[in-house]
Amino acid sequence: MATPSPRSRLRALALRYPEAREDFPWGESVIKVRNKVFVFLGKGEPFSLSVKLPHSSALALSLPFATPTAYGLGKSGWVTALFDRRKPPLDLLAAWIDESYRAVAPKTLVKTLPDAGAESGGRPGRSLREPAGRKPRRS
Repeated sequence: MATPSPRSRLRALALRYPEAREDFPWGESVIKVRNKVFVFLGKGEPFSLSVKLPHSSALALSLPFATPTAYGLGKSGWVTALFDRRKPPLDLLAAWIDESYRAVAPKTLVKTLPDAGAESGGRPGRSLREPAGRKPRRS
């Protein structure tokens, strides 16, 4: 069985958040919560991802694969990560998705999530092995 791509793994993670849904407004995959984008997944190769990072954007922008998001979004804390030949750091990107969701989602939905980093040693975000804020469905 083939290993899922980084894009498909991060897409699945983002869709686990309360009321998250996928949309394709400009021909690229975006994940929204109540009609507000919290992840841009780009299209094609190389893999890219854009998220809103109100708390960690300065640190994120110190990384070689990260730049402020175009179209003026970078001024609002949006960061784009572009991966051509390097392997994406999935746990870091999962933490960024968590921060972005918490920044964009209504406070009522954010309150339903576990505290940021509560199960990850103080690091914000969720592991790709842990669903964020959702309990497993019962059959």
